[in-house]
Amino acid sequence: MGGGAVANAGSVAGYTHLLDPNRKWYNNRRIITLNAWIVLLLITSSTNGYDGSMMNGLQSLTQWKGYFNNPSGGKLGLLNAIQNIGSLAAYPMSPYLSDGLGRRPAIFIGAAIMCIATAIQTASQSTGMFIGARFLIGFGLTFAANAAPMLVTEISYPTYRAPLTSTYNSLWYSGAIIAAWTTFGTFKIADSTWAWRIPSLLQGLPSILQVCLIWFAPESPRWLVSKGRDAEALKTLAYYHADGNTEDPLVKYEFEEIKAAIEFDRTVAANVGWKSLFTKTGNLKRLRIIVAIAFFSQWSGNGLVSYYLNRVFDTIGITDPTIQLLINGILQIWNLFWALGASFLVDKIGRRILFMTSVAGMLIFFILQTVCSALFAQRNDTGAAHAVIAFIFLFYASYDLAFTPLIVSYTVEILPFAIRAKGFTIFNFAISLSLIFNQYVNPIALDAIGWKYYIVYCCWLAFEGVFCYIYIIETKNRSLEETAALFDGEEATEQIAGIAHAKLDEPHDEKHSNSSFQEHKSAA
Repeated sequence: MGGGAVANAGSVAGYTHLLDPNRKWYNNRRIITLNAWIVLLLITSSTNGYDGSMMNGLQSLTQWKGYFNNPSGGKLGLLNAIQNIGSLAAYPMSPYLSDGLGRRPAIFIGAAIMCIATAIQTASQSTGMFIGARFLIGFGLTFAANAAPMLVTEISYPTYRAPLTSTYNSLWYSGAIIAAWTTFGTFKIADSTWAWRIPSLLQGLPSILQVCLIWFAPESPRWLVSKGRDAEALKTLAYYHADGNTEDPLVKYEFEEIKAAIEFDRTVAANVGWKSLFTKTGNLKRLRIIVAIAFFSQWSGNGLVSYYLNRVFDTIGITDPTIQLLINGILQIWNLFWALGASFLVDKIGRRILFMTSVAGMLIFFILQTVCSALFAQRNDTGAAHAVIAFIFLFYASYDLAFTPLIVSYTVEILPFAIRAKGFTIFNFAISLSLIFNQYVNPIALDAIGWKYYIVYCCWLAFEGVFCYIYIIETKNRSLEETAALFDGEEATEQIAGIAHAKLDEPHDEKHSNSSFQEHKSAA
């Protein structure tokens, strides 16, 4: 942690002085177009969020419970966990699709599988058919979810990279909101299986959009360079980052830095492949953080509310399905507000401060939630029950400061291109393992010991705080390539930067940059 903080102190990204101050997301047609394509990628996370919230809502639907014979315990755990089991089956293949075929083909394949899976889920006639469809949803989602955030971070305009990549996981709640309010509405469809089939059907809409539009989106310049398609990479960077000007100082810097970083990795065999993740000191540091925040994102107590909100409400005497669905719908809107707000603060406040603030808030409010749950259990105090609801909202506000927006963006930005897909696969694998544990263990533990189970999470949150304080490194104001300095040492970054600068035709000082901007503006 100390080394990272020092390395970043007072640092300024190598491209900062090359940015045209007049080129903004709201006044530049090409950046607006680029961000529109990025939105198409971001909705991958909405699909994932929709599933979690839909399953939460279905458990409150008497129509769904009756059709599937009131699943509980291990059977209910399997219905929730099977999607992540499907994800586990796809993980060995997903990085090879993203690195081999490209980011866009991987997203297309994943979205196409999800379209088929949601159709089967909607038409389910038995528990086995429903479980099989959810397995297939997880299988397809893995391919899209592996490639989409990497493509977002690799094509974004530099100043918007961190907020947009952080928005990816924040939009989990946009899907959750739609699912929560859809199930709230279809609950009114009495004595009909369409009460749960309609939510199942709507789950496929984001995937349909991606299947139809993904081939029109730009491919990753870093992937193109890695495949020797330098001209296409330069054209893509110039088109979206500089209105088509291949001589723009920023474009030239980005292009040469990408080439230098990929060439550097190719010349050092230890930098490439699965083995490098476990043999290089810098990569081991990355893995320690990546695996930890993956588990923290699901083991912070949020898994109880995300998948078993109705069980939590049952422990405090709120058993009316309408009230449960209503609170779930409002909670998802609340979460989206805080997560998006934090997404746009990552470069202003910094990753480390957001992580520490998030863990501290979660620990405080989860302890208070535990205390109030105990008071209700012992005294049947309705005031304590209402306080639990308030503390759930405050807990999630804290959670959303870091563990919604940052876990994906922080993971992809600390991984160098050569191992980004593989490292991100390990991150997603850890997420799935933690979710499977949660989805199986949480309902059993809640049935067995009720509110006392919360004490386990109080202790775990304290451990999370210690870990984040020691190991989370600040990475704001750095390009993807420059972030390597925090893990691999300044020497590696200096070599990459030296190669990049040596290839540039003209010096990149501020005077030259401003002159180029004025010339480009006059030409326009």
